[in-house]
Amino acid sequence: MKYYSLNKKSPVINFKEATINAQAPDMGLYFPEKLPEVSNALIKNMENLPDAEIAFRVIAPYVGDCIPNLDLFDIVKETVNFPIPLKKVGNIISSLELFHGPTLAFKDVGARFMSRCLGYFLKNEERKVTVLVATSGDTGGAVANGFYDVKGVNVIILYPKGRVSPVQEKQLTTLGKNIIALEVDGTFDDCQQMVKQAFIDKEINEKRFLTSANSINVARWLPQQFYYFFAYKQWKEKDKQPVVCVPSGNFGNICAGLLAKVTGLPLGHFIAACNANDIVSDYLKTETLVPKTAVATLSNAMDVGNPSNFVRIIELFQKQFPALKSNLSSYSISDTETIETIKRIYTQHYYTLDPHGAVAWLALERYLGQFPDEQGFILETAHPVKFPDAVIEATGKGVEIPLSISSIMHREKETIEIMPDFENLKDYLLA
Repeated sequence: MKYYSLNKKSPVINFKEATINAQAPDMGLYFPEKLPEVSNALIKNMENLPDAEIAFRVIAPYVGDCIPNLDLFDIVKETVNFPIPLKKVGNIISSLELFHGPTLAFKDVGARFMSRCLGYFLKNEERKVTVLVATSGDTGGAVANGFYDVKGVNVIILYPKGRVSPVQEKQLTTLGKNIIALEVDGTFDDCQQMVKQAFIDKEINEKRFLTSANSINVARWLPQQFYYFFAYKQWKEKDKQPVVCVPSGNFGNICAGLLAKVTGLPLGHFIAACNANDIVSDYLKTETLVPKTAVATLSNAMDVGNPSNFVRIIELFQKQFPALKSNLSSYSISDTETIETIKRIYTQHYYTLDPHGAVAWLALERYLGQFPDEQGFILETAHPVKFPDAVIEATGKGVEIPLSISSIMHREKETIEIMPDFENLKDYLLA
């Protein structure tokens, strides 16, 4: 498998080079040169196959000969060694729980896969690698966990000050060792833009061997397809293709799901559930993608005003707006509606949604209200314990803290505060 830059001004490269380089020299995102087809045999036999086998068959064509099959299978097996259950909550809505991994968020799958691929590719590398990543919430913790204490790798995480939840902040600021947190007095978009600039800065790249662990990296983006295959494996109504609703911020997760659908997984319509950061909702009405300044919401991982991965979705549908729109809808949900939804679903079904899951639930309800014969599932992307204030406000009750979280909550955070200016980041990286 080869990958090309969406800006079309960089050489075509393989999976290994795309993983290490993260972003093309022309600032474009890498995209597969030819999309593989999901085999009918895999779809028909999915219920009889272990998750690791399904994931291996899905990802192998994208990796090509860059990793031998036995090593790739081991990587995949370690990546998905926790449950990803699809739970029926309402009569027509199920919840795909992606929070059973080590950092209680969907980012665990992509971060674990990428860290292991990068470790394989760099095992004979003498230079020290710097993984540079921006986070709006869960990416930071997942990447920190995936690369913690890995020899020869330093991780530098940029996150927006005051815009991640207390649990998320503890997960990315308390590990120490090779994990460094930069607390940026700005938005996630500021963090993301600074990271992008670092990758094309000649002076920085002469001094540091940089790679990214954001969803712009193909090794973070592509394994997110696994969720959708595991969901379909558990979907009982095989005669009905499920509507899929994804809480969407940087649009890497939903892009992976649409990729799975386009290549042959029998999924129905997709819904991008957005909060007040509604750039894609507007795009689907106007066919014009206009970046906005991100605003802070309860569903903080979705607080993105310029989603990087949406260009991949446009490419996936060959820049044909009618084809894209026939496969994707979008709804924007307010914070007030988010709290009301958490409260209502807890009261009706004794099921606790996190704010991101609540945004997805209400968006899916709105779509199904127009198409009452359909059924679907949401992606519940984070454990509600990460958002205690919203959950307590909505339900009047707290969430039991898992042991993996309680052990870090008493630790002091260790951060370096910087302003949202690229020169501040550059000075730090060159120091």
